Amino acid sequence: VDHYRQLLTLAPSADGQASPGERAAAGAVHEAAAAWADAPLGYAIAQLHGVYILAQAKDAMVLVDMHAAHERITYERLKKLLHGENAQQGLLVPQVITVSPAQADAADAHAQEFAALAFGLTRLGPGELALRAVPTLLADRDPAGVVRDVLSDLVDEGRSRRVEESIDHLLATMACHASVRAQRSLNLAEMNALLREMERTDRADQCNHGRPTWVRLSLADLDRLFSRGR
Repeated sequence: VDHYRQLLTLAPSADGQASPGERAAAGAVHEAAAAWADAPLGYAIAQLHGVYILAQAKDAMVLVDMHAAHERITYERLKKLLHGENAQQGLLVPQVITVSPAQADAADAHAQEFAALAFGLTRLGPGELALRAVPTLLADRDPAGVVRDVLSDLVDEGRSRRVEESIDHLLATMACHASVRAQRSLNLAEMNALLREMERTDRADQCNHGRPTWVRLSLADLDRLFSRGR
């Protein structure tokens, strides 16, 4: 945006030749074009109602559901755990998690899946679990809370699955609970980091539940909304 603002403030030289300022501005335009090419989802302008990211892309406006987008990113990252692409982080002091007996039973029933996802989880008693290791990816996202939420969902569903289906379900559930929540305030750097990560993530246009993560309105779309050019 600053590149184009610079263009508007530069005056042409008296002899009709490009002035140094104009040549610099022309170079800035090329840099801006390259920046747009590297950022299909554009650059964040604002966060709306703690839920959406408003971004300006080349010839378009992009609106992103930040939780849905981060959920997909987290899901795809978690899948890499199954291929050994992310490390496990051991806890110096095991964290005791208080759960219901039914949730502790669910932890036992799904121990294989939790282990495959780099969680070191053992049962201490009827309603207590010890969290001894966590996937590095979730180390800073309240992993105990994620485990508790996942167990709650497993108990609520009340049905068993084959291991492959159960792992996929666990991945999706963990991704949901580990993602940024609605109403969390993000600064511009955080919003742009999320946009860039979306561009590098497979199937980033949909969350794990099939909802769209972003919509794009071109300038032509916006012009039609406001009856411009008619």
